[in-house]
Amino acid sequence: MIPKLHYISQGNSPKEHLENIQKACQSGAELVQLRIKGVSEKKILKAAEEAREITNHYQTRLIINDHYKIAKAVKADGVHLGKTDTCPSIARKELYSWQIIGGTANTLKDCKDLVDKNVDYIGLGPYRFTTTKENLSPEIGFSGYLTILGKLHSKIPVIAIGGITTHDVSELLETGVYGIAVSGEITKNFNTIKAFKELLKGPETLEEQVWKPKDI
Repeated sequence: MIPKLHYISQGNSPKEHLENIQKACQSGAELVQLRIKGVSEKKILKAAEEAREITNHYQTRLIINDHYKIAKAVKADGVHLGKTDTCPSIARKELYSWQIIGGTANTLKDCKDLVDKNVDYIGLGPYRFTTTKENLSPEIGFSGYLTILGKLHSKIPVIAIGGITTHDVSELLETGVYGIAVSGEITKNFNTIKAFKELLKGPETLEEQVWKPKDI
């Protein structure tokens, strides 16, 4: 079972991303996603290696955005693939059996396509406008999540993403989402990680939310 809170790294350089990942781990993040854009694959690989060292130290799960070959090389816990990235079915053949794959979705059709490709979780968004991501898909909002999840009928965890604050969590959970991914709100104040985790607590306690990789 994957953690209910995902921290997506931010920074103006790979060094800043790593500093923020360290702060997130120190603040109790159970899963972080390294998401660096606009730099060479070589630099991303180096950052991923360092991110793996940091997350191993804190026993935090590490997901690599886009680059499934890098995720395999550094033995990250998985990869997150955007709508224009490699098909999850292709990445699945290359990754270790225990590595997970997340995919980005904006519509019910996107979600169904990802279900057919056997992803391990779906990142559905954006909830609202955010400057964190360029070429943003249309905002979904509360009613959008309610509609999509009401029709999806899948056990694959859906993670809400896009401009989410602590004030949104209770309402979002009512739609049936499994968890949330946060970038800007946490980067501004890493102490919010504790608040987000408290709000996300469901019937299970955090201790019972054990990572359960497949095929081990």
